[in-house]
Amino acid sequence: MHKVMGRGAQTREKLLDIAEAAVLEKGFGATSIDEVIFEAGLTKSGFFYHFKDKNDLALALLDRYVERDTRIFDDIFARADELAEDPLYAFLIALKLTAETFADLPNGHPGCIVATVTFHERQFNQDVRRKTVEATLLWRDRFHARLRRIAELYPPKVEIELETLADMFNCVVDGAIIMSKGMADPTILTRQVMAYRAFVRTVFLGS
Repeated sequence: MHKVMGRGAQTREKLLDIAEAAVLEKGFGATSIDEVIFEAGLTKSGFFYHFKDKNDLALALLDRYVERDTRIFDDIFARADELAEDPLYAFLIALKLTAETFADLPNGHPGCIVATVTFHERQFNQDVRRKTVEATLLWRDRFHARLRRIAELYPPKVEIELETLADMFNCVVDGAIIMSKGMADPTILTRQVMAYRAFVRTVFLGS
């Protein structure tokens, strides 16, 4: 059953949608509260009812982005675990499903809010900067835990720290998003995820 949002919650989501689209298109520095207010058709008091300042808006965008991504990847990994009991093959399936999910985005991946905030971290307070670190560590922990389970059954064939291999997924995805936008080629992201998948396979199974 879908939860029905009240009017206040709907307005808050609308503000976040507008702000996220603007931030991903041109960054936080070029996105003003006034333009978000104008686009939403609100008064300033209406905006500040939901967010006390730009830091508060950034925190809300980060929370929503991380929650949304966590839900998507929870579903992907749960499906992969149903398809394969072996931790390595479940991981490889999850990466394939991730690539397919990115490929299904009609206009390519819109961008990463965490990366965007990190690039402009001097504009924000310590709470916002701490949140970007927490989000990065959340991804590291998710992948590192799975890679450790894989390594127990498949000792790595190449010398690499599993934490580094876990971080590599974030590096590949964020880098590929930037390159996809710069090259106007959404397929770059999918191909890079599949390249990471091939590397993971080589690490644990060899050539």
